[in-house]
Amino acid sequence: MTVTEKIEALRALMASEGLAAYIVPSNDPHASEYMAAHWQEMQWLSGFSGEAGTVVVTMTEAKLFTDSRYYLQAEQQLAGTGIDLMRADDIDCPSINEWIVKALAAQMDDENNMDEVLVGVNPEMWSVNDYAALEDEMADDCLGVKSIDLIRPLWKEGRPSVPQDVFYEYEEKYAGESVASKLTTIREHMAAKKADSMVVSMLDEIAWLLNIRGKDVECTPVVIAYVVLEMDKVTLFVAPEKVDAKTSAYLRREGIELRAYEEVFAYISQLDGTILYDGTKVNEALYEAMRTDSINAQSPIQVVKAHKNAVEIEGERKAMLQDSIALTQFFMWLESDATRQEMAAGKVTEWDLMEKLHSFRLLRENFTDESFGTIAGYKGNGAIVHYAASKENCATVYPEGMLLLDSGAQYLDGTTDITRTVWLGGEIPAQAKRDYTYVLKGHLALSMVRFPRGTRGNQLDALAKQYMWQAGITFGHGTGHGMGHFLGDHEGPQNIRRDNNPTVLEVGHVCSNEPGIYRTGEWGIRTENIFTVIPCPQTAEATTEDEWLTWETLTLCFYDTRLIDMSLMTEQEIRWINDYHKRVYDLTAPLLTADEAAWLAQKCKAL
Repeated sequence: MTVTEKIEALRALMASEGLAAYIVPSNDPHASEYMAAHWQEMQWLSGFSGEAGTVVVTMTEAKLFTDSRYYLQAEQQLAGTGIDLMRADDIDCPSINEWIVKALAAQMDDENNMDEVLVGVNPEMWSVNDYAALEDEMADDCLGVKSIDLIRPLWKEGRPSVPQDVFYEYEEKYAGESVASKLTTIREHMAAKKADSMVVSMLDEIAWLLNIRGKDVECTPVVIAYVVLEMDKVTLFVAPEKVDAKTSAYLRREGIELRAYEEVFAYISQLDGTILYDGTKVNEALYEAMRTDSINAQSPIQVVKAHKNAVEIEGERKAMLQDSIALTQFFMWLESDATRQEMAAGKVTEWDLMEKLHSFRLLRENFTDESFGTIAGYKGNGAIVHYAASKENCATVYPEGMLLLDSGAQYLDGTTDITRTVWLGGEIPAQAKRDYTYVLKGHLALSMVRFPRGTRGNQLDALAKQYMWQAGITFGHGTGHGMGHFLGDHEGPQNIRRDNNPTVLEVGHVCSNEPGIYRTGEWGIRTENIFTVIPCPQTAEATTEDEWLTWETLTLCFYDTRLIDMSLMTEQEIRWINDYHKRVYDLTAPLLTADEAAWLAQKCKAL
């Protein structure tokens, strides 16, 4: 079916169920950022391939709400579908609930009640908190919410199955902590909350807690499953086909009981005592299965997991070094005479660049996969923040202009994520240099900052934006996200963005540092490293007894110094870059060929 046909078929089902509106979010039952294809319902219905968005359909209108990262992409992909783009980050854009109330106002009169005008949602795709908020807001305007799955009966042909690949043990030499130790720690948190059991639905939390990994979600080594943790046992709910003899032996050795994936609802319904769950993550259908007292609180697994142990941090350093080798080889290939001749002849595309970088990473020790789909944005495509080129639809790359390359890898040792913006040739416009330097200065300000214990990420966010703000420029995406360890590229609870996040930055937290400037139709510039919070010695100038923290930059890759406007740089910034480049070269060069090391030496020469 075309998108238009899918919307009309959905409206027919809505009419048969007495629904005035239906909401399809970009969620799965596990609140995942990146989902198995089986649950990509929003993308299937709308034709919009971005990771984040919500489709709202009424009998007369259809809207897609998404954030500023996807505006350009959504405009292109929604054209001709009958679905209108709602720019959720714009000040004048109504919330989804506000829009629904206004859109349905024509169906309301004084005699209507909330049971007569209904909004439909699939409860498995909504967290407990979001579902409750929706009910409250709808009730305020005499609307009701009905739990029903209308996509399943429509999406039959061609719907991917739930992945059935076997998962495996993630060895303690990489994890840095045993399953028994992790279970003890989390049970201590449960006891402090006076909880007898805990429902875990987040796939990265399950993978971390049980030291297991899989390949159920592209680029993220997780296992589709649920866990119920009790004081005397732990039960993993997973498809039986996913457990082979080796994995079964591992689970028995760790005392982990097995049940089928679908049995989780019945199991939860017979639990006694008090159940702990995270209402921001656990889905409404699981909550409705609970028949006893419950506590809605932040998952202790998320909090503990965010503090990387010494083995994990050292693993990240190893992963970054392997990535540095691959990136050096890629950029050397990109600048080679042979490649430039191919580009001049129009024989190189963005897709070719993505595949070439992947080929270099494939050769690195402990590489398993990319950590997300590589973004290779040439010229104006770089201004699309989450641009996704395909083999059939991508730009030809010539030896001129700007290239934004955002990529990452999964190694058994850790997860990487790096963005570099490079100039491919021709005269560099003064505006391009200024933009690049504003981004770089903000990136460096965040890298160099010293901050007292108790500081939150939103308190540091303006450091990365200060120079572009003075020039009347800003960006809509977050400055930094948390990182998993051989898990998700985006993990919390810590982050660096303007939103108020109560999580304070603590030793062992890993974050990205990625300010950017995007000029539609011209270029996108983003510079991204991964860094971790470390203790910082108190200086002689300090006037308090606060414990001071700073960052250790983990990423190892040179900046394109040709793009720097040196007139805007301070001595401290230049010194930091020179020290960083020396470290990149000293650590990477011994692992390269003589020619590669010589090429890297030129890229890392002192400013």
